[in-house]
Amino acid sequence: MTTGATQEPTSTASLDKASPPGEPPQTSHADAASNGRPKLVLGKLFDLHTVSLLGVLAVLCLIGGITQGDKFLTTSNLQLVLVQASVIGVVTVGMTFVMIGGGIDLSVGAIVALASVWCTTVATQDFGIGGIIFCALAVGLGCGLVNGVLISYGPMVPFVATLAMMVSARGLALEITGGSTQMVTVDSVLDLGRRDSYIFGIPPLVIMFAVITVLGWVLLNRTTFGRRTVAIGGNPEAARLAGIAVKRQRLMLYALSGLCCGIAAFMLVVLSGSGQNTNGNLYELNAIAAAIIGGTLLTGGRGTIIGSVLGVMVFTTITNLFVLNNLESAFQQIATGAIIVAAVLLQRRSASQQP
Repeated sequence: MTTGATQEPTSTASLDKASPPGEPPQTSHADAASNGRPKLVLGKLFDLHTVSLLGVLAVLCLIGGITQGDKFLTTSNLQLVLVQASVIGVVTVGMTFVMIGGGIDLSVGAIVALASVWCTTVATQDFGIGGIIFCALAVGLGCGLVNGVLISYGPMVPFVATLAMMVSARGLALEITGGSTQMVTVDSVLDLGRRDSYIFGIPPLVIMFAVITVLGWVLLNRTTFGRRTVAIGGNPEAARLAGIAVKRQRLMLYALSGLCCGIAAFMLVVLSGSGQNTNGNLYELNAIAAAIIGGTLLTGGRGTIIGSVLGVMVFTTITNLFVLNNLESAFQQIATGAIIVAAVLLQRRSASQQP
């Protein structure tokens, strides 16, 4: 893998620094954190790319205010945008870790579908909300572990392994449901999606998304796990020579992605009140697109959680604007594709300008 790491701490050069076996290279960012330099922390949160994404969001909000001001700038619509961003946002957090580690996961949408239908079977609902949550997380984590084992110890190319998981999970979800919708009858689950459960006007799903985002940011930027993830994505061979267990790290990355899918499946069940084999359709494309827009390199070694979350918000806001202005979904898909191509081209140009 090549590296264009400038935003995240690890690069090939940093691996030359003295580090104990099994530990990731010490980076300037980690040093800054250990020295208590809040200025660098703020710089990491609000780099140029992040500021650019905030500018894009501001422009989209301005367009919404001009074209549909009486509908777009309302509390209910803003709550709707945030709720719609929450489910795919959690999936994107997991996808960001995988992509920073130099991989790709095409099975996230299918895993969400499988976890959502498995946790809404009659047998599972008999155990109440605890059984539903446990089943969703277990299915997501199990699928992620299978992906990780196939890729790390197979060894299989991530594209092929996750593509096989995508097809298999979709088929199993269809077999479980028989093509029908499984309605949720557990009141405590349905209550989480009602307005009465909002906390100071904030839907519980948005709070869950915020918590996952914060945990993801801490895991990536303040832990050894995060530094190792950046290291294996930037240069896996150098990371191996530095004493990092590359295969085990990749296994944990795909397990983390699967766990995020399990959480997203539960959130989707709360949102829709049902489980369907069609849930999570095209989530893999949306999550990858949001991560790319957020600055995550397809080649690995660089990316931020904040950038990916802002990428999700950009796509969700665009979708909301298209709906409010009664534009056809075909134009939305064309615009989404154009944005992805532009983002990748900008990434390649930026990488080519790196010294």
